[in-house]
Amino acid sequence: MTTRAALLWIILALGAICTSAPVIAQTYDPNYPVCLQIYSSSGGYISCRYTSIAQCNVTASGRGARCYANPYYLPRGRPARRH
Repeated sequence: MTTRAALLWIILALGAICTSAPVIAQTYDPNYPVCLQIYSSSGGYISCRYTSIAQCNVTASGRGARCYANPYYLPRGRPARRH
């Protein structure tokens, strides 16, 4: 292998490594209509596993958290929207 070819492979490998982004899992579960967002000094998280705002509010009570409607909720029996 020539020096030019080796240098080209090194540049391509470094470019691939530098441009790759971490993979993030889907936050919103489309099976539940309400989400809870927890705020904390270590980052917080979103949990979409509540069937009502009242149920979510019980969990959020006394914490740095808020409940809101899941923007990706899809009731059973309804076809998915196409964009």
